[in-house]
Amino acid sequence: MIRNEAEYQEASVRLAEERQRLADHRARLKEAGLGDEEIKRVIDPMESFHLQLKEEVESYERLKRGEFEELENFRGFGHLLISLRIAQGMSQRELARRLNVHESQVSRDERNEYFGITLERAVKILDALNVRLHTKVEIEWPREMAIA
Repeated sequence: MIRNEAEYQEASVRLAEERQRLADHRARLKEAGLGDEEIKRVIDPMESFHLQLKEEVESYERLKRGEFEELENFRGFGHLLISLRIAQGMSQRELARRLNVHESQVSRDERNEYFGITLERAVKILDALNVRLHTKVEIEWPREMAIA
């Protein structure tokens, strides 16, 4: 996951370089007389990395536009906290200042996607980000209870 503007810039440059490297490699393989199926077998692993990097860049761009994925049963909550910081253009340093903790704490928490944080800490982070989180509860009744 891209976590800041510097990583985004670096990934964008790398993505453009990879795109060119793929095109050049494909052309060299074609010149060497390889068929389409052979070229595909050689290029596929490189393309897989390229597509993963492209998805990370596009994901960061969606976050900067304030587009978030919905949570279900708090799965992905840590990722959401990181996304909220990114969407606001806030640095880890600024979030740490607002939380009155060392920047390395925020960095470590984000690296672990806030795994295992307490509800109290989550509320402090949301407050520091000036975010209001609303929930919708849906009870899924077991089938035998739904028949009445």
